[in-house]
Amino acid sequence: MNLLKLKNRREVLAWSFYDFANQPFTTIIVTFVYSAFFVKVIAENEQVGTTLWANGIAVSSIIVAVLSPILGAIADSGGYRKFFLIFFTWVTAIFSILLYFPESGDVFFALSLFVVANVAFEIGTVFCNSYLPDLSTKENSGSISGFAWGLGFVGGLIALFLSLVLFPELDASGIRKINILVGIWFLIFSIPTIMLVKDRKKENFQNHHLLNSFSAIKKTFKTVANYKETTQFLIARLFYNDGLVTIFALGGIYAVGTLDFTFDEVMKLGIVLNIAAGIGAFVFGYIEDKVGVKKVINLTLGVLIFATLIAIYAPETDYPKELFWIAGVLIGLMVGPNQSCSRSLMSQLTPKDKQNEFFGFFALTGKATAFLGPLLFGIITSMYSQQMALWVVVFLFVLGFLIFNRIDFISVNLQDEI
Repeated sequence: MNLLKLKNRREVLAWSFYDFANQPFTTIIVTFVYSAFFVKVIAENEQVGTTLWANGIAVSSIIVAVLSPILGAIADSGGYRKFFLIFFTWVTAIFSILLYFPESGDVFFALSLFVVANVAFEIGTVFCNSYLPDLSTKENSGSISGFAWGLGFVGGLIALFLSLVLFPELDASGIRKINILVGIWFLIFSIPTIMLVKDRKKENFQNHHLLNSFSAIKKTFKTVANYKETTQFLIARLFYNDGLVTIFALGGIYAVGTLDFTFDEVMKLGIVLNIAAGIGAFVFGYIEDKVGVKKVINLTLGVLIFATLIAIYAPETDYPKELFWIAGVLIGLMVGPNQSCSRSLMSQLTPKDKQNEFFGFFALTGKATAFLGPLLFGIITSMYSQQMALWVVVFLFVLGFLIFNRIDFISVNLQDEI
């Protein structure tokens, strides 16, 4: 996509800046820094902290899954999106800033602030995503979405570097201040989206829209069930996507709790993984065109399983941190290709006249069970250890891999992918 050739390039760029604005929340608070700080400093001990954080992620996911159909109906009504986008952006930013205040022992205070911020973050993303059809065509929606994702990747990296520059000590006070940086960053860089992205003409929103949204989901579920291969793929993705969600939510916690990473090391790990993810997405975009999407998904799942096994056995070796770095880089390289190829394959498995309907269901299934992996991880950690709990991720990846390879691609005219 050549951004300069787009007639609405200013609006597309402004919309893309929302990813630049919100990515530090995911990178710093959810995955690498604050999650590890919660487990290591705020919670009573690492085992209890891991269980509570995993439960917080699970609760957030359940709330978002329940609200998604209602919010989708509101987003579809057009005139309410900008108000809710601004509202949930501010809620995320403010509650991120408030994470500065919990100190050691303030477990439920910190967890409550995080859950509110995380739910608002996910909901704000729902409203932001709903603008994409207005800003794009079928021919360029993928490239516009990819450009925004890339800009988000840059935002996450810059925020990590800035955190290291502003708070080089990374003690308890410094890490708490990083939350303020995340909140202010979100407020400032979401301004282009809020100011320049135009809303459609306001439509009347009636209560029956809510009922219609649930009816539409029920209808789509029945329709998708008639397409065996598509159903199998969605089930496979449900499992391996939950494995990825668990890694995102608890990878930093595992590094700190089981492998004794310092906060400085976790920050550097976050930078390296973000770079690896960018390289992986770029390189495998070309590889997919050469060997086919099915082979790339199989490759990513195989490497993800192998990398997770390395992470599990790393503490038993003489080089635990070095092996975990290798596992982390491998995971980073595979995350982007796995997600982009899954979306690509879904487009190939979807009937041309049902793309909106099927992709809506694709998004919903990605959210609906996102609590499963973190919840199981938390339960097993409370009973045994983080190391034992990481087998949950292996199980989810393997199950997804096995179901994925039961799909009859020939019957859906994807012979070239075999």
